[in-house]
Amino acid sequence: MRSSASYLQAAAARLVFDGAWPAAGVSEGWSLMTGSKIDGFRLGIYVFEDAEVVDFAAPYGVFSVARRYDPALDVFLVAETLRPVQAQAGFTVLPNYDFASRPAMNAFLIPGGAGTRPETYNTRLHEFIRAQPPGTLLTSVCTGSWILAEAGLLDGLPATSRKEPDRSEAQPPGMVPIDRLARLAPACQVSRARVVDAGRVITAAGITAGMEMGFHLLRRAGYDEAFIDDVARVMEYTKAYQAYRDDRETTTAGPSGGS
Repeated sequence: MRSSASYLQAAAARLVFDGAWPAAGVSEGWSLMTGSKIDGFRLGIYVFEDAEVVDFAAPYGVFSVARRYDPALDVFLVAETLRPVQAQAGFTVLPNYDFASRPAMNAFLIPGGAGTRPETYNTRLHEFIRAQPPGTLLTSVCTGSWILAEAGLLDGLPATSRKEPDRSEAQPPGMVPIDRLARLAPACQVSRARVVDAGRVITAAGITAGMEMGFHLLRRAGYDEAFIDDVARVMEYTKAYQAYRDDRETTTAGPSGGS
């Protein structure tokens, strides 16, 4: 694992919710993997038109299986409104909450997909992100990091995006997503790691890296490696998990996440 400093050194940076939103059922603060488990950890996943299905279904699936061991874990979908959302390839989902509901979350995850092109400039989404209490982790999978970049949350931080282009991205005027991330956030330290944990802000690489994001969020929630190993085993993902587990970059960047 690539690390600029140990997580133990970052323990002093731990924050608590500022009380701006109701936090019933949500533990205060955010774990920096110091051994303290956050009971009832709540992961909210943003869904939008033409979101990449695997980007949000993979971390959702990890939490779904983890709930077999700890039912207190919670994962749900958040959208701008409560209308059905059609992701890529016609996959339609019903969000559990809209922006107006202001659900309490320990982590908010933004997936990628073709829909990130307009979502990158969605000012209502930017406002929703910025309104999150400082104890809420801000996370992304694939091109979801573009949204964090445009919101100004990656300045001075390491972050990643998808490294492999599709056919349209491989030909001019297309651009590999990780290169577009560098253009959107010139002050970002672009990383090629599969998961990049910069404290409050966590980004994952392309599509299937949503699995590793799910496992890493369990780690950030304070679950030990034995717990995560067993979740991966039940998912018949052990070999892949072992192959990718240490492909992550961690820093002790300020908890504000560049905001």
